[in-house]
Amino acid sequence: MDNELIVEKSWWNRNWKWSLPTFIVLILFVFGILITTTIDGNLTDIAQAYSEHSLYGKAIEKAQTNTRVLDVIGTIEPIDQLAVLEGNAIYSNHNKAVAVSVRIKGNKGKGKMDIAAVKNGKEWKYQKISIRIKDPKEEIQILKDTLTTRKN
Repeated sequence: MDNELIVEKSWWNRNWKWSLPTFIVLILFVFGILITTTIDGNLTDIAQAYSEHSLYGKAIEKAQTNTRVLDVIGTIEPIDQLAVLEGNAIYSNHNKAVAVSVRIKGNKGKGKMDIAAVKNGKEWKYQKISIRIKDPKEEIQILKDTLTTRKN
């Protein structure tokens, strides 16, 4: 009978194959929770804006009546859902007021549409609609905010 010394591997050497991926996933999970809590509710605003089809559709209709928009951007395509997710939405007043920025694309160009609206029942009342264009750098006012332009 031989007297050989059996040397056990360390805990890390025996278990690294499952412990390392578990540790990485745990770190990513904690990081994800920290990110979503610091967004300060904007994630839920974007999710709600994702379902507001009439808000964008009527704003595009109003923008199509502007001759400058037709000259620079052309006929605006319907806003796709990815554009809504890429945009920015902030709801206030118990989700009855919204400020949205979303990318738009036409047959001549592209830009960003900024919308400020208040919900009255099931209809949106627009306070401001504007389109920002990079080339040439320009902002086209479709509908101005009547609250800030009104004289007291």
